[in-house]
Amino acid sequence: MKFLRRSRRRAPSYGPDSPDPVLLSAVASGETEALEILHRRHASWLRARLRYRCSDTDQLDAALQETFLAVWRNAGSFTPREGDGDAGAWLWTIAIRQLISQLRKRANRWIAETDPEPYETIGDASAEDTVLLNIEHGPLGAALHSLSPELRAAIQATVLDGLTVREAAQILQIPEGTVKTRVMRAKARLREALTT
Repeated sequence: MKFLRRSRRRAPSYGPDSPDPVLLSAVASGETEALEILHRRHASWLRARLRYRCSDTDQLDAALQETFLAVWRNAGSFTPREGDGDAGAWLWTIAIRQLISQLRKRANRWIAETDPEPYETIGDASAEDTVLLNIEHGPLGAALHSLSPELRAAIQATVLDGLTVREAAQILQIPEGTVKTRVMRAKARLREALTT
């Protein structure tokens, strides 16, 4: 005769203040609460950044949903940079790819519904994508990654994403004065890092 034991649910080894790599590890283990925490932490700024590339809210919603589905499926593939507890760049890469995929689907439907016309081929990457790649992988990217996560988030939201101080404060959930101070400190540290 076999006895069945009730399995006790273990207390999670993560919480709302856990760094992103810990949460992603929990997501990779199938913890839906960890995914919810990641969603609450990152969805608003991802939406704000994507909104600059597409104004269609249906497309944004679909891209954001697909982003977090991809995170659910691929959380185990995240490897943080040394000393970096933020998965923002990884999430942004997924989100922008999902948005591009959504826009391609819409474009393919539109092309199928209209008569084909000759068109001019444009280069593979837009100017904005080229600049962003150079920022991320050039000397400025290295300097950005040397900043603390708080300073990096403030400078990224206001300078790279083009958000106002008020929008950045809402997304980062900090006072506007704190955003201004962090941006000022980040600029000073970036200037110092890039001139040495």
